[in-house]
Amino acid sequence: MSSAKSFSLPSRILHWLMAVMILAMLFIGVFMASTVGPNYYRLVTLHRPLGIVILVLALLRLANRFHSPPPALPAELPPMMKIAAKASHILLYALMIAMPLVGWGMLSAGGYPIPLWGQSVLLPPILPHDPAWWAFLRSTHTVLAFLLFGMVLLHVGAALFHGLIRRDGVLRSMTR
Repeated sequence: MSSAKSFSLPSRILHWLMAVMILAMLFIGVFMASTVGPNYYRLVTLHRPLGIVILVLALLRLANRFHSPPPALPAELPPMMKIAAKASHILLYALMIAMPLVGWGMLSAGGYPIPLWGQSVLLPPILPHDPAWWAFLRSTHTVLAFLLFGMVLLHVGAALFHGLIRRDGVLRSMTR
């Protein structure tokens, strides 16, 4: 078994910070969708700015990935697993960027203000007000959230597979 080299410190910090934020965001979204009353508005107040922070961090993370490429996968890893790893990472990055943009577009199309903190900082709308677009983007946001949740589960499962079963250094490369 070979030992994979480690990700850079900025890569590891961004990875774990975003992992916590994305999991929090997914759970906030679930609770938001099943809540009415004042708690709904508290959750929305968290959800919107957290989405924008995730978008900014995802873009920073993508730039960091080009600046500091990840370590190579172990040579003995089967080709299909290497393809699956690369494809799943591409999909994760796409979802980390698409989810907040779809949410922003949905709010824009719904004619809703997009406050970051209170009413002092508002994001500009990125789409014109259009109820049909709002409905489409709301459904899209939900579908993408379920897809992201599934990808997170797959990612955690793959990390545990590498760390506990294969013991090939892939998990250690993101934790040390």
